[in-house]
Amino acid sequence: MTLPLQNTAFVEKTPLERYVAPEKPSLIGFTRAQLADALGSLDVPEAQRKMRVQQLWHWIYFRGLTSFDEMTSVSKELRAQLAGHFTLARPEVVAEQVSVDGTRKWLLRLPGEVQGERPHEVECVYIPDTERGTLCVSSQVGCTLNCTFCHTGTQRLVRNLTAGEIVGQVMAARDRLGDWPGGTRPTDGLVPSGERCITNIVLMGMGEPLYNFDSVRDALLIMADGEGIAISKRRITLSTSGVVPNITRAGAEIGCMLAVSLHAVRDELRNELVPLNRKYPIAELLEACRNYPGVSNAKRITFEYVMLKGVNDSIDDAKALVRLLKGIPAKINLIPFNPWPGSKYECSDWGQIEKFSQVVFDAGYASPVRTPRGRDILAACGQLKSATEKLSARERMALRAMVMVE
Repeated sequence: MTLPLQNTAFVEKTPLERYVAPEKPSLIGFTRAQLADALGSLDVPEAQRKMRVQQLWHWIYFRGLTSFDEMTSVSKELRAQLAGHFTLARPEVVAEQVSVDGTRKWLLRLPGEVQGERPHEVECVYIPDTERGTLCVSSQVGCTLNCTFCHTGTQRLVRNLTAGEIVGQVMAARDRLGDWPGGTRPTDGLVPSGERCITNIVLMGMGEPLYNFDSVRDALLIMADGEGIAISKRRITLSTSGVVPNITRAGAEIGCMLAVSLHAVRDELRNELVPLNRKYPIAELLEACRNYPGVSNAKRITFEYVMLKGVNDSIDDAKALVRLLKGIPAKINLIPFNPWPGSKYECSDWGQIEKFSQVVFDAGYASPVRTPRGRDILAACGQLKSATEKLSARERMALRAMVMVE
């Protein structure tokens, strides 16, 4: 029996602001159709637009250029027109932390001015391994939801990000990592041994992606385009807390991998941990997962389960989890809780996590325990943003200068 939905305000926050486009918008995040429209606004003949779009796409998304002047296959006249009406601006790194394990956390300032307030900022985290590098991207400034174990859930929801601001995080990260053709990789931390620093994308940063569906869809399709950033859809994972109506849309319109933040096997507990459950309870959520377009043993859904000591980590919980997921091609990702200042939860003991994992594994499910990364830099989403908001203007300027010097 589920609890009645009473406090809607606690389940979902209302955005405080809307995006206001700058006078000269950035072409970062433009689809091919939008680039064609932009060229049309500059009176480029329709017969030339397909070719010009292909040129721009290559320079923007394959080469990662930051100036129109470098687009040598484009005429000087058109370059000047583009520069007069558009930019190639992406988020700016205003703070960076590098963990002893190589994890990098960036605070990114979004392009454009915010009248009367500090510019909007989001976080992005890069997690390198020997053979791959995963970039964790944000979809909102703040978050729509109020998950009680999540630090970002304690923040207000400012607004949704645009497709350009989502793609721009990948662009900014590749700038910082020298991950464009001919780039120079950093030497102060682990980077993969392959050709690319960023091989995987996860929508697991600040925000609930499925409450910003259109922008997330457009951004991910740009990232997956084989003639640009070219990250396979099988290497892109969208994580949701359970916005049931948009789960099927994500499978049909994006086609990437799906991860679901489950974290509990009973509605009563999930109502507390993930208040969105009051609107879309576990049974509805799992039915949407069973019907996710393309789901199969080759394209399993990942269920994320944060391990909270004495809350959701009993052997009975593990057995109930196995029963709940019966019939769904799934992997269960067990996540040791990363404590953050003010949180009321503790991480489960390691021995208990291993016992929990064994029950799941014995039932035939892959149950990897996520290796804690970046704990020395508080790599949980929202922590760097919260910390920098408390700095004085002088301290923020000093931090920004330090990043620029590096």
